[in-house]
Amino acid sequence: MSSGRSAGLLCVKASEPLVVGLGARVARDEVPQLCEQMIAGLQATGATEVVCDAGALAVPDMAAVEALARMRLTARRAGAGMRIRDPDPRLAGLLALVGLAELFGEVEEREPPLGVEEAVEPTDPAV
Repeated sequence: MSSGRSAGLLCVKASEPLVVGLGARVARDEVPQLCEQMIAGLQATGATEVVCDAGALAVPDMAAVEALARMRLTARRAGAGMRIRDPDPRLAGLLALVGLAELFGEVEEREPPLGVEEAVEPTDPAV
């Protein structure tokens, strides 16, 4: 006797995000399809977070920024968060320019440039 797949809820680890990859270039007319595919993936997996892999994006332009903004809005409407993996520095710059950088996750803290000293208060203990 063989046992088939039982009917019921799909078991998905909630800690695993849905990973969506962008191609080398994103066209504005592709954005609705990207959002539809993302919603279908969220519904199929039950994920509560979307990771948009931008590593293959060769042309970070305003169309890509618009796509990311629309995808983030769609994810939020579906109750999921969204962050970007491996963004090109030019893409990160465009996101910052239009005020969207903080919407896609934590900003990495960088070390101060060499030769820059932090201010010291007279009440700070000596190191």
